[in-house]
Amino acid sequence: MNLFLTFDAKALQYFSVPRRERTYYVYILSSLSGTLYTGVTNSIFHRTLQHRNKETPGFTSKYDVNRLVYYETFSYVLNAIARKKRIKGWTRKRKIDLIESMNPEWKDLGKGWGEPIGKVRWAVRDPNAE
Repeated sequence: MNLFLTFDAKALQYFSVPRRERTYYVYILSSLSGTLYTGVTNSIFHRTLQHRNKETPGFTSKYDVNRLVYYETFSYVLNAIARKKRIKGWTRKRKIDLIESMNPEWKDLGKGWGEPIGKVRWAVRDPNAE
C-alpha cells in the first residue's frame, strides 16, 4: 500500500494556503549626538520601542541611539535585508543625504509611541434632552 500521495505542480496550486501579507522595514536610528544605526524589522513600532527602552544590550543601548529618523517599507524580507546591507555599506554622508531626503529636520518619527494617551473624558448624552 502506497502511503505517499503525489501531485503535480498544477494540482498543488489549488491546495496552497494564501500567505498573510507582511510588511518589513529598513530603518535608521540616530542619537542626539548623531550616531547612526541601520536595522531591519517586521514591526517598526515595537522595534523602535525596544531600542528606546534599551531592552537589548548592544550598540544602540551603549550609544543611546533611539530616535527613528528614516524608514522604508518592503513586502519581501529578502529585499529588506539586501537594502539594509547596501545602506550599511554607505558612507556617513550618503546616509545623511538619505535621511534628509525624507526627514530634513531630523524629527523623531516615532515620537510619542508607547507613551500613555492620557485620561479620556467621556460624556454621556441625555436621551431626553433636545
